[in-house]
Amino acid sequence: MRSMIDDTDDRSPLFSRSKRKFMPPTATAFHRSALFGAAALALAAAMPAQAAVSPAVGKALNQAASAAKSGNTAAAISAVNAARNAASSAEEKQKSAQMAAYVFTRAGRYGDAASALESAGGSPRQLAPLYYQAGNYGKAVDLARKAGGEDMQILIAQASVKQGKYGEAVTAYNSLIKANGPKAIYLENLAAAQYKAGDKKGYLATTEKLVRVDGSPARWKTLLVNFQKEQMRPEAKLALYHLMSATGTIDRPVDYQEFAKLALVSNQAGVAATALAKGGSGGDAMAAKLAQAATGMAAKAGAEAPKLAGNPATAVRGGNAYLGINQFGPAIAAYDRAIAANGADADQAKVFKGIAAMKAGNAGLARTSFAAVSERNGMKDIANLWGLYAATHSGIAAPAAPKAA
Repeated sequence: MRSMIDDTDDRSPLFSRSKRKFMPPTATAFHRSALFGAAALALAAAMPAQAAVSPAVGKALNQAASAAKSGNTAAAISAVNAARNAASSAEEKQKSAQMAAYVFTRAGRYGDAASALESAGGSPRQLAPLYYQAGNYGKAVDLARKAGGEDMQILIAQASVKQGKYGEAVTAYNSLIKANGPKAIYLENLAAAQYKAGDKKGYLATTEKLVRVDGSPARWKTLLVNFQKEQMRPEAKLALYHLMSATGTIDRPVDYQEFAKLALVSNQAGVAATALAKGGSGGDAMAAKLAQAATGMAAKAGAEAPKLAGNPATAVRGGNAYLGINQFGPAIAAYDRAIAANGADADQAKVFKGIAAMKAGNAGLARTSFAAVSERNGMKDIANLWGLYAATHSGIAAPAAPKAA
């Protein structure tokens, strides 16, 4: 088995020849960076001790290394202090300081470790993780900038977050992405920094990029649950719930109830009935009343939809009625009538036409419809999210139409 000395020595400390793989930018990663760097120097200090230092110092250094390795940090600190007190030559002082850095790191005393390592001539790359762990983020950032490299840029970004300097963290993560590509871990942390910085537009844009990389339900849920907190018109919120349903990210009874209420108001009674059936009433009287109303309205939707769909002024409600009973062709035709009239509800019609097209398995038509939504009527953001979904899916499995009461 190769020892750590094969990869590092007292001339080329932490990471200089390291082949360690990239680790996510977490405190644990920087702890390991600090620990491995101090350990490398400790080995450099301890192994040649008999030849390079006096017997008293060498014995104390080896005792410190042995105690630290076994987890007896108190004994290790006592031994390393003895070595530092006995050291007289520059060589002895350097090796004692190196061992102190290792021992203090093992003990979680990162500030002391950083001071010891700095006195031993530690490099910026070695010192930055220690100062980060010690909570001295300003100094950690200064050292990381001097060291350079991907791992140090990660440290800069995380230290900026720790200091509440979210704008600087955003800049750091954007630099990482520019230099190393849109790795998911960078996008995740960029999104978090943007959210904390109050850059909701940037946050949503970054999360959309994440969804393109990973369209899992978990990723969609992160995006949509946060989007759900934004202020929006009822029709946009209804379209959001449709998207949450399509992505499998709606799971709370309260959300199913709101979905149902919005659907009923928009004449999507069949959608409301399906949402309530999935969410369950849980003994809730309001849910039971909503379910009864939705089932009754859905039973009449087929008869009422043609009349509503034939009039441009009510065509959206007609399309919604058809959408609720899974008649997607007539729904699309009704929405087209509303779009042609170019009234105040034209953008709503385009969004729900796109949803109907997705349910019909026509993703191309859906994308065209979502892309045509204007910025004027509060439907553009949800249209963009639906457009993202349509770009990565060929359709939506339609639920069974609700039965008549």
